[in-house]
Amino acid sequence: MMDMLLEVREISACYGRVDALRNVSLRVAGGEIVTVVGANGAGKSTLLLSILGVVSPTRGQIAFAGQDITRWSVHQRLGSGLVLVPEGRQILVSMTIEENLLLGAHMRRDGGVVRKELEGIYDRFPNLARHRSHNASCLSGGEQQMLALGRAMLAKPRLLMMDEPSLGLSPLFVTKVFELIEEYNRDGLSVLLIEQNTSHALKIAHRATVLELGRVAMEGEPSAMAGSARLQQAYLGGAV
Repeated sequence: MMDMLLEVREISACYGRVDALRNVSLRVAGGEIVTVVGANGAGKSTLLLSILGVVSPTRGQIAFAGQDITRWSVHQRLGSGLVLVPEGRQILVSMTIEENLLLGAHMRRDGGVVRKELEGIYDRFPNLARHRSHNASCLSGGEQQMLALGRAMLAKPRLLMMDEPSLGLSPLFVTKVFELIEEYNRDGLSVLLIEQNTSHALKIAHRATVLELGRVAMEGEPSAMAGSARLQQAYLGGAV
């Protein structure tokens, strides 16, 4: 049996009087890709922000690597290896590509190792290397997503959380993003993936959860979900 890296237990969260999450539970084992899918407004992003500590749950518990982190600060969670690639990438376009990448390592004190890992990122993403001293505004949307991913990797994640990484990308970059997720996972990285591109997400995930209006509507094997007509029509908006 795989060791559980992340355990979200019956958490609820709200914005004012609006319930965003209601008694949501989720688990990610070491070495797993777990995807959370569902329509807009289902609570997917709120779930990630609750795990990271940006949103404070009104009830429930979150455990990471065997420790109860429910009351930990965002800083503590980042330091433990919980890293988020946010929706929209949130690149600082007035800073250089290299400055953006090094923001991911701001909590680290092993500068020599960081420089070596930075060169590894440049090897993986040659276009970032070619323009490393240019402002990030010179990059396309797909290249900015590669930059956001590289920045996250310099934070040394134990669990990489990704919020809609394919949003707004060309088909070529969508394919590239999912290939990279699989590649990092083969290297041992655990991934929690929030994604509206359900066909791609269900293909690469080991387990899947469907959120509907802040509740868990379904969870299980991605292959079974991909073949479920009820799931497609009720939760995923058509054919997968």
